[in-house]
Amino acid sequence: MANLSTAQRDWLHQLTGDWQIIADISFSDLVLYVRSGTEMVSAAQARPSTAATVHETDFVGARPQEWFEAKLVQTLDTGEQMYVDDPAGEVDVRLVPVRHDGQVIAVMALVTAKRGDRVPTEMLANYETLSDALLRMVEQGQFPIDGSPSGYRHGTPRVPDGLIHVDPDGVALYASPNAVSHLRRLGVEQSIIGTVLAELVTGNSEGMHQVDEALPLVLMGRAAWMAEVERNDVVVMLRAVPLLNGKEREGAIILCRDISELRRQERELMSKDSTIREINHRVKNNLQTVSALLRMQARRAGSRKTRTALQTAQRRVSTIAVVHEKLSQTIDEVVDFDQVFVPVMRMVRDVAVTSNPVVTTFSGNFGRVAAEQATALGVVMNEIITNSIEHGLPDGGRLDIKAERDGQNLHIEVSDDGVGMKKHKPGLGTQIVQTMVAGELHGTIDWKNRESGGTVVVLDLKIRGA
Repeated sequence: MANLSTAQRDWLHQLTGDWQIIADISFSDLVLYVRSGTEMVSAAQARPSTAATVHETDFVGARPQEWFEAKLVQTLDTGEQMYVDDPAGEVDVRLVPVRHDGQVIAVMALVTAKRGDRVPTEMLANYETLSDALLRMVEQGQFPIDGSPSGYRHGTPRVPDGLIHVDPDGVALYASPNAVSHLRRLGVEQSIIGTVLAELVTGNSEGMHQVDEALPLVLMGRAAWMAEVERNDVVVMLRAVPLLNGKEREGAIILCRDISELRRQERELMSKDSTIREINHRVKNNLQTVSALLRMQARRAGSRKTRTALQTAQRRVSTIAVVHEKLSQTIDEVVDFDQVFVPVMRMVRDVAVTSNPVVTTFSGNFGRVAAEQATALGVVMNEIITNSIEHGLPDGGRLDIKAERDGQNLHIEVSDDGVGMKKHKPGLGTQIVQTMVAGELHGTIDWKNRESGGTVVVLDLKIRGA
């Protein structure tokens, strides 16, 4: 595609993003050929979901045989459709010029197996008419349609799901069996053929939920868009593909699909997400209550040792509450830990520091962390920072935290310029940190003296998160 401009390449990407409808309606394999230097190469390939594929192997990037390449070049130069005789006589090959802004930029080959009994006669006749219309649009530079939904999102209807052919006035000319079934579930009992589709679907509003504003335009085939209609717990998605011939509109293809089960599952997931958020919100509130009770109890404690133990417990509970507060604000069980860590660091610094100032800095990023690890990581960072301030910087100083994330690997360094490490029996905080790092964070932790004075704590963790 080196010979093409950016706009032309984008046009071909849009074409291949929406050309499945052509493959399905024409019962054909599609291959897109572009000029690369002085040669023709295949740039994309699609197989029909309505018929058996002709090409079982993928040959994107391959150069066609010399005799076939000559036909491709001829189509590219003349800008006219061409039928090519297959030497083996097993397939029909149709070459369609792909035009953009009046210039032929590629050739689309339709390869169809010669099996006359592969589909019912009525369906074949209607699909051939629709296929010819779509291919003419490709040749005229009118397909893909500007402004139409690109690609396939969850629930987007395809040709096998259900197809209705309407004329310029929105009168149904043909409806596939699946399309008839979908409309019957919406309460349309009468025959579809020969009637205005929009009147059939929207004429009876009983049991119908709020009507999508785009629905009438989609049902009439006047807008290349999608809309949903819901009646009595049945949800059908509709997509319109207007058929154009120059400036004239010759009707439209209406694709439809019953997505009732998909929407029911989505509602269940949304309900579960809401429940999880509400649980996290309530847990956060309960933890804050426990934290307040511990703080009150610490103020009333008679002994300094008891007061310190209660203050430490209160700080740990507050850290966990911060994590649940962030979880209550997201729809998934993953948190941006950088948003969690900053308030935790500020809280620990304010509680641990008294009359001696400590300057704290943070650089890098933790990234997104799964909920089950976020709590453990918060508690670990709380303990390390508290220990560094209280024991490493009794006279104040500087505390630097660095975090580097590479995929699932998280490297953290917490360094201070204080008194350095002293030999003492590990306390409860150190035991908590070692247990969580090895068990829940699947990593290692190491304390060592800095060459310039002070202590550095190094953690290497395995973190789950998107």
